[in-house]
Amino acid sequence: MYIGFTLFPGQPDPLSLQLFGAEQVQRGKSYSSVIRISSIISLLLQVSCLGWLIFSGRIHGLIREAMRIAGGREWITFLLIIMGTWLLLKLLSFPFSFHSGYIWQHQWGFSTQSLGSWFRDDIKTSFLDLGLTLLGGILLLGLIKHWPRTWWVVGGSFFAVWLIFQSLLWPIVVSPLFNNFSEVEDPQLVAMVNELADRAGLKVNQIMVMDASQRTNKANAYFAGVGSTQRIVLYDTLLRDYDEGEIKAVIAHEMAHWKYGHILKGLILGILGSFIVWRIIFWVLNSLYPSGKYSPEAWPVLLMLLMLISFISNPLQNYVSRQMETQADIASVQLTGDIPSTIRLQRDLAVRNLSDVSPHPFITWFSYTHPPAVTRIESILKLSQK
Repeated sequence: MYIGFTLFPGQPDPLSLQLFGAEQVQRGKSYSSVIRISSIISLLLQVSCLGWLIFSGRIHGLIREAMRIAGGREWITFLLIIMGTWLLLKLLSFPFSFHSGYIWQHQWGFSTQSLGSWFRDDIKTSFLDLGLTLLGGILLLGLIKHWPRTWWVVGGSFFAVWLIFQSLLWPIVVSPLFNNFSEVEDPQLVAMVNELADRAGLKVNQIMVMDASQRTNKANAYFAGVGSTQRIVLYDTLLRDYDEGEIKAVIAHEMAHWKYGHILKGLILGILGSFIVWRIIFWVLNSLYPSGKYSPEAWPVLLMLLMLISFISNPLQNYVSRQMETQADIASVQLTGDIPSTIRLQRDLAVRNLSDVSPHPFITWFSYTHPPAVTRIESILKLSQK
């Protein structure tokens, strides 16, 4: 269905044609559809490869070879299987990430990165991913050994702690590995932020500018962190290419996330969801290994389950995200009192970023973390009629 509705999205929403024109609507679909198809094929290949390893019995040959290299030592065998499956999945997904993240972005005039810069980013991301995967695998093996019947509870608890630390530390430890961040110094912008913060009843910790132009011409902003690490991050492309009213609308939108505690709510929902996922994985692995002694074969089974559960749960996760974004849009208008600038912002972001402004409802339901631009503009227009 995902592939079908991406390739054959049906007739665009009449309002999208009125707001953006037929050419812009088609450009957005052409740009987005290739990225969607690339993503879903990459996922299908990875899941299929894991399934082939498991159900064909090929994994047993890999385990025997890993045990020979490790000299029969269980921990090293397990680590070799983790590294081997990670490398296999990386090789499968790399052509798609390279095409979508580099070639396709250059073809549409978005990427400002050189080939070397893109590869440096990919290498840093890969090392970080591999390190966290190895650490997670070692912890999991230890949990299974010490708590064979309740490891999913302990694992879920560890994962909850990790999510909290990630929210706290990611903005100040990991993000600077890829971009430079600086505090807003423009006195006019600072005054605007303080005025909005006073209206919202907030104490702003940090408003940061990120050098997004080193990689892309796209504009965006986001809210990150928890507690003392809370920050609103603005792309320098947003400050460069958008007018004062639009920038004000963006800041008000991000403040609304702050005001309503969306990061914290998302964190709590993520923790609750993780316990459900760990329980499902425990049930499946326990049915495969009733003795509670798991073979290294359990690792690709675990990975395949995580991929499938993440994919299948997309609609629920994205529904929650869209509700939060709609709430932030409404609060933004209430803070600024400037409906024309907010509508202009949504339109300009969609045009400049080549968003698919009129996706098929299934695609919106399944994969959109934000409401489509037409839906957002409709919601804002309804406010003006009240």
